Amino acid sequence: MTVLEDRIAMADTNSPSLDEWFERLERMPVPEGFRVEIVGGSVHITPQRDTHWEIIRRMVRAVEDRFGMDVRVFSDVRIDFPGNDNGFCPDVAKLRASAEKDERGRWSHEDVEFVAEVISQGTAANDYGPKKTAYAVAEVPVYLVVDPYQGRCYAHTDPKDGDYATCTRVDFGGGVDLTGTVVDLILDTADFPRE
Repeated sequence: MTVLEDRIAMADTNSPSLDEWFERLERMPVPEGFRVEIVGGSVHITPQRDTHWEIIRRMVRAVEDRFGMDVRVFSDVRIDFPGNDNGFCPDVAKLRASAEKDERGRWSHEDVEFVAEVISQGTAANDYGPKKTAYAVAEVPVYLVVDPYQGRCYAHTDPKDGDYATCTRVDFGGGVDLTGTVVDLILDTADFPRE
């Protein structure tokens, strides 16, 4: 081995895993109301805003109304996605009914049918970029980006070759038609608040 190969091997060996990173982050004094994610190996800590939560709550309620109270729908629960160190905590994630936790007590990205992210100004580039790519690579059937700054939603469907083949834009006030997907509902955005 060359010196460079030795250093690369040492760096790979000494690089903490996602589990190690999250264990370290759990020991940090992260203030109440903040969310921690690892996107592409970078740690992002963002505050929850009331507008953000109001939209999340309305989406979770719509999914529960459609599928019942026993539906596997979560907010801010860690799910690891394909790519370089992607430990995401989606704003809304719906899993298939048969989903079960693995031996480490984690949900698998293979069981995710729907993800929605409500963007924050500081991390919007993640939701439109690397997270969208990771969700497409994981073949999440429906990825919804909700942008309270623009007052619109972007519904990404038909994941193929690491991207989504279809993107439908809906301004707040309209219904996001997901009836031809696994979500099978029209998401009413009339009461989504704006920033």
